[in-house]
Amino acid sequence: MLLLRSLLYFVGSIISLILITLCGLFLVFANYSTRHKFLSQWAIFCIWWLKITLNITTNIIGQENVVKSPYVIISNHQSTWETLAFQSIFPAHTWVLKKELLWLPIFGWSLALLKPIIINRGDKLKAIKKVIKHGTDRLNKGISIVIFPEGTRQPYKQIGEYQNGGSAIAKKSGYKIVPVYHNAGNLWPKGAFIKKPGVITVVIGEPISDLNLSPSEITEKIRDWTLEQEKKLLNN
Repeated sequence: MLLLRSLLYFVGSIISLILITLCGLFLVFANYSTRHKFLSQWAIFCIWWLKITLNITTNIIGQENVVKSPYVIISNHQSTWETLAFQSIFPAHTWVLKKELLWLPIFGWSLALLKPIIINRGDKLKAIKKVIKHGTDRLNKGISIVIFPEGTRQPYKQIGEYQNGGSAIAKKSGYKIVPVYHNAGNLWPKGAFIKKPGVITVVIGEPISDLNLSPSEITEKIRDWTLEQEKKLLNN
């Protein structure tokens, strides 16, 4: 039964992606706010469609910590779910992405319209410099940035090592960091086609504005907070 329900979700998400992306291509000369508002409708639809087809819902803790001004969102990475759900939780934002994602037909076209920061992971020094430079530029233009410091999705109940890119952007630009933890991997695991019904919890921490620490110290502070949130949810 879950296979059929997951298949129904997949079909609906693909059809809606094609329709919204093809229409979105006509917005190539529109401003970022207009493009984001239109293209994010696909993600918003997917979260709604997950609820309809698989009864996957969202519980947000710390919604009051979401503000309108731009900031750096630093989150753990377990699933495809968070890249969709964050578009309905946070103001207009973009991501740091590996360049290969832009090669994907249709999906890559949509991503390209949202001003992502594209990096080559093979050259870490060049990548971090680009992240800081372009990240500061996006923030100055009112666009928040989502950073997944683990670099790749991790299994549920596992937090990978955090890289310093997000902290370095905040340190250089002076913008705040909003830490986020979620447990989406429990219902939509990395690489899984079949998804399970249930509630995904997202914890949004208080903005971090004390940037007197070094990027590595800020990153360690955020990872410690993330581990604490994970422990709390697992014990509930």
